Amino acid sequence: MREFIVEADGGSRGNPGPAGYGSVVSDAATGETLAEAAEYIGVATNNVAEYRGLVAGLRAAHELDPDAAVHVRMDSKLVVEQMTGRWKIKHPAMKPLAAEAARVFPPERVTYEWIPRERNKHADRLANEAMDAGRRGEQWSASASRAALDTPRPEPAGPPADAAAGAARVRAALASTSTPGSPRPSTAAPATGPADATPTSGAEPATAPDSPRPTDDTTGAPATGPADADPARVSSGTAAEPGDTTGAPAAGADAAGAEADAGPARSSADVTAAAADADVRAARTVATPGVGWAPPDMGAPATFVLLRHGETPLTPQKRFSGSGGSDPSLSDIGREQAARVAEFLARRGTVQAVVSSPLARTRETARIVAARLGLEVAVEDGLRETDFGAWEGLTFGEVRERHPDDLNAWLSSPDAEPTGGGESFAATADRIAATRDKLTAAYAGRTVLLVTHVTPIKTFVRLALGAPPEALFRMELSAASLSAVAYYADGNASVRLFNETSHLR
Repeated sequence: MREFIVEADGGSRGNPGPAGYGSVVSDAATGETLAEAAEYIGVATNNVAEYRGLVAGLRAAHELDPDAAVHVRMDSKLVVEQMTGRWKIKHPAMKPLAAEAARVFPPERVTYEWIPRERNKHADRLANEAMDAGRRGEQWSASASRAALDTPRPEPAGPPADAAAGAARVRAALASTSTPGSPRPSTAAPATGPADATPTSGAEPATAPDSPRPTDDTTGAPATGPADADPARVSSGTAAEPGDTTGAPAAGADAAGAEADAGPARSSADVTAAAADADVRAARTVATPGVGWAPPDMGAPATFVLLRHGETPLTPQKRFSGSGGSDPSLSDIGREQAARVAEFLARRGTVQAVVSSPLARTRETARIVAARLGLEVAVEDGLRETDFGAWEGLTFGEVRERHPDDLNAWLSSPDAEPTGGGESFAATADRIAATRDKLTAAYAGRTVLLVTHVTPIKTFVRLALGAPPEALFRMELSAASLSAVAYYADGNASVRLFNETSHLR
């Protein structure tokens, strides 16, 4: 079975505004570009354009080989999460596009992976070419496109041609032996250890990071992490133990050597066949993420230190206080808590930027901390608290007494809204995920203090752990507490701290 990589992107200059998409289909074994597609689609949103790009890329792959397997890579977490079924699709313009994308190939032959924007440059350039053409009153032309020329292929990490040649060879071995009865490659050399099973599309050499993280594979999704990417096909190998340097099943030279030691001497043809088998096993390791741990060095992560604001007059009364209520300021106790946080962070000296929710209690907390750190405060609307509708200012008991049915529905489903048209937890999660993506791109490799609220912080942690929505009800988060999540370039996340309050004692 052939395997294609589809990379797709879309954009809107105005959101909504003049929009276009771009898609690239490449051969998974060789990396060769097989097809490009781009189109100016008039006025639309970014998300609609991204979905149009996905549909176009899948259709182009289907025209090349309707029986192929397809791995989709996009820098839109929204599209990836919705197409894998982890997020619900509520926007009416996107539902039919998602359904159309799902019909192009059987679902079991399509996998999805989130990638950083810098690894999706080819599709991004095509989308921009399409929008530029639309501005001129034209449609995009493949003959005039320079996207492929302007997008250099990433150089493989490690010794020249080592990982690239090994991965290409084992992928080719897998492709040539995937059909029952097909001949094995007669010239395949044995795999040469972990380097042959290392992902090649811009992956870093296998050097240990400061803490173990789930393995990443450029042709599949991370083994674990936030709701960032699709869990790809399950590896046929054995799970690696923590500390294993490959995070993959035994393959390559080790596997071939094990066969060579088992039994009497064999002919050169047998040795060649064994080497081909080793290449196939290594190919499966490359093509599908193993279950276990691996230490690819993805560089310094974007680290979010998540600070819940200090107390307000409503905090000790445990009243609903979201973004739709009275917007209270800090109490005297809350200001003292903020000052203690500031001293604690000043001693550590790691925070490089401060970003706050727009609400009064967070901006006041952020100003106190930032003044001590000598930093400015940026305001990000996406960090605001959930709008609790008619429940604002009420205690839980008062809500149960006045709106029992609405409260029960809210506790049972992340899609349920508080009485009076507040914000559901699902809507909050969509907002926080988009804010996360925006901030990780803006603060890559830096440590930034995000001063925000209970629900956003719990949602950051929930998404990083891949936990279900009901996990929100199983976390306790104190006023002026600190939590931390690190985000790596491969889409993985690492929860470093939760509800730390020692600085208040």
